[in-house]
Amino acid sequence: MSGDMGRIVLENDPGALSSADLEKPEESTMTRVALYARYSSDQQREASIEDQLRLCRLYAEKQGWTVADSYHDRAVSGASLIRPGIQALLGDALRGRFDVVLAEALDRISRDQEDVAGVFKRMAFAEVKIITLSEGEITHLHVGLKGTMNALFLKDLADKTRRGLRGRIEAGKAGGGLCYGYDVVKRSDAAGEPIRGERRINQAEAQIVRRIFREFATGKSPRAIAVGLNREGVSGPLERELLKGVRDLETLKAEALTKRQAATQYQAAYVALKQAQVDWKFLA
Repeated sequence: MSGDMGRIVLENDPGALSSADLEKPEESTMTRVALYARYSSDQQREASIEDQLRLCRLYAEKQGWTVADSYHDRAVSGASLIRPGIQALLGDALRGRFDVVLAEALDRISRDQEDVAGVFKRMAFAEVKIITLSEGEITHLHVGLKGTMNALFLKDLADKTRRGLRGRIEAGKAGGGLCYGYDVVKRSDAAGEPIRGERRINQAEAQIVRRIFREFATGKSPRAIAVGLNREGVSGPLERELLKGVRDLETLKAEALTKRQAATQYQAAYVALKQAQVDWKFLA
């Protein structure tokens, strides 16, 4: 029998804890991690999301973490939190679905200083850590410094974008988007780079545009003009895109049907061939 910190322990007591057992920490539970990826421009590669998630999965595997889920936003700016992926991430964090958020860099989560601070605060409330491959575990220091740097990047990007659009317009090209009455001209320069901003008049739609101007000049209201065009079944800009999507869908359906028919014919021919072989063996 020996005394230890006011506690009596029998020398050969099987239930007694040794000094090594007392110093041994409790075994921690498996860390659940959520992966997040984002790219901001439709000019970037779709594989950018998969590349980011792949790197995050490798890091999580090295740390021995369990990937609970992955979230992403494709071709969406980091200047706003109005993104389905980040909203789902925030919602699941409050539900306790994971312990860590892992991203390639803090600017993948947001580039807006206020939004970065907001996401950090919500994750802290949910007791969820934010870890990135570039910065490590995110702290208040990262939120302040990186948030400021990302905000400056957005301002600089906006200035450069406006400058580029102004230069394109002054060169007689479109600043962006596709207006009704025009088609996009797709061609490349000598280096193979796409030439942007060139448009060609769509003659069929141009007639509708001229008609709208003529009717407005005679005193017709925009609503009356729209009612007349709808009555005649003239497709508007939005309907044109919808119809294009429908046509593309119908094309895909037709291709799938053709493939199914070809597969059915191939299967029928294969069965007939096997039957012919059986008949031949029977005759032999």
